[in-house]
Amino acid sequence: MPQDTETTQSADRQARRARARQRTVGFLATDTTAWVGGFVAAAWTRFEFQLPPGQVGRAAAVGVVAAVVHVAVAALRRLYSGRHPLGSLQEVQGVAGTAITTAGIALLALLPSGERPVPASTPLVGGALALLFMLGARFAYRHRRDLAMRPDVRSSTPVLLFGMGDAGQGLLRAMLSDPRGRYLPVGALDDDPDKRDLRIGGVRVLGGRHEVTESARRTGATAVIFSVANADAALIRQIREATLEAGAVFKVLPPVRDLVDHRITVTDVRDVQVSDLLGRRQVVGDLPLSTNSLTGRRILVTGAGGSIGSELCRQVMKANPGELMMLDRDESALHSLQMSLSGRAMLDGPELILADLRDDEGIRQIIRQRRPEIIFHAAALKHLTLLQRHPGEAIKTNVWGTLSVLDACQDVAKFVNISTDKAADPISVLGYSKRITERLTAHAASRFPGTFLSVRFGNVLSSRGSVVTAFQRQIETGMPLTVTHPEVTRYLMTLQEAVHLVLQAAEIGRDGEALVLDMGDPVRIIDLARQMADQASSSVPIVYTGLRPGEKLHEDLLGTGEIDARPLHPLVSHVAVPALDPMEVSGLDPYEDVAKVVEHLALLCTQPSHPVVDGPLGVPLQSR
Repeated sequence: MPQDTETTQSADRQARRARARQRTVGFLATDTTAWVGGFVAAAWTRFEFQLPPGQVGRAAAVGVVAAVVHVAVAALRRLYSGRHPLGSLQEVQGVAGTAITTAGIALLALLPSGERPVPASTPLVGGALALLFMLGARFAYRHRRDLAMRPDVRSSTPVLLFGMGDAGQGLLRAMLSDPRGRYLPVGALDDDPDKRDLRIGGVRVLGGRHEVTESARRTGATAVIFSVANADAALIRQIREATLEAGAVFKVLPPVRDLVDHRITVTDVRDVQVSDLLGRRQVVGDLPLSTNSLTGRRILVTGAGGSIGSELCRQVMKANPGELMMLDRDESALHSLQMSLSGRAMLDGPELILADLRDDEGIRQIIRQRRPEIIFHAAALKHLTLLQRHPGEAIKTNVWGTLSVLDACQDVAKFVNISTDKAADPISVLGYSKRITERLTAHAASRFPGTFLSVRFGNVLSSRGSVVTAFQRQIETGMPLTVTHPEVTRYLMTLQEAVHLVLQAAEIGRDGEALVLDMGDPVRIIDLARQMADQASSSVPIVYTGLRPGEKLHEDLLGTGEIDARPLHPLVSHVAVPALDPMEVSGLDPYEDVAKVVEHLALLCTQPSHPVVDGPLGVPLQSR
């Protein structure tokens, strides 16, 4: 089999070389004909279409000499060796420069002569005609080749492209250069009146947003691809509705921030996602980010198997860390993570650490032995309703688990605690426990030399516990969508935004503070439910269940008394967090009555800290 493959590859190379030689010979013959024909035509017009005897022969002979000079100059410039793409502006400039050089040489050769074989004007007019013929032949060849590269009409889907900016034109050209592509552009749309009737690759701009339905019916397009790279959600929804009204399929091109690493291709086209329809701006692209501080460093991610933790690991890997340690208590999650990172899941590498935050001594040994320089602490229990019923679990994992990690961080350069918007003026066990971790992190900042801070953001769209995931499962199982209240709103962000903010915090965050991303306007959950119901293949009812204990009607990004200071970036607030001495949490009893546990947690969110010196963070180990 390898020998057959090598033979096939060799045959392909020989065939390509043969085609290249054939093309070169063809253009040599074309250029020679162009010079001879140009000089004969120039002499013919010079004598007003009545050539003296022998003039045709002399003009043809001079044309042959000019052709030889042209070929020689072109060979020196490597015009026939594929130096420039055929029919490109660079090749036009090269051919024109060579033709002008050749015509100039011919003219200089004729000027001193008293008995010229052809009139002195012949090199100028003949050179211009020869250049026109040569470029015309190249453009005809390029046009024929471009037509051959278009998708097959019989097997491709006729589509309209909405948006003829740089992204849309790049996608259009990519489609027209893929003979086996699944999409064939039959028209384009753009709201810019200056682009009306613009033609790109033979595809004409037919109108704007109000002509979607009419253009789809007129061209026979069965799909519309939204190719405005940074559009607002309102426009996406409008074009989608018009597309569905025309009975066509709606596709989108991802935002520019998702395409910065490669040229736009047809494979970038995807189905519309909930994040495209949310009606809130995506701000992650406006946040400058440099991962240089992660390069070569030893980095530990706790909760690495979760949604945030796994995406953190993927992003950190791109920064070429010295060592990436991924800690989680869920072995199946670690298996999936390793598979997504390396394409294998042997679970035999030192990068995977199976451990539980509740194992205080085990966590301390891991950090002492592996000596991470940067820790991203993403491990936590996050389901609000369950923690409301089992607050003792929030104490053992969220509070004491975080404290176990902080206890061992004397030599850590940076510690980033991942919090939630529910920690701002908390009323739930989840909010209380995460607010306490913010305060414990601030206390560590006052005791240790490294940088200790928290990051606070809203609901993550693609996380396992997000409302979007819940709605998707309800749709898949044919169940109604459950919304707690018709007016409930939440701050929503993509997984990419959440991780970007965490990495941003490691860059610009300062000791003891919490960083909060400006997430724009909160999203009405009922609007989100309706958007997803509209995308479902069948009718999906929506029912209201009422707010559950611990849930707010509207979330807050900043708590009472917190000042919205943005000293380093207009989209990131730096909030001062009062420290909480760890001794205060040592008296918590996770096995107490639920109401009492909740009351104690709420008290710790507002209780002032009193400095106590006992152990690394002031907590006797036996207290936990």
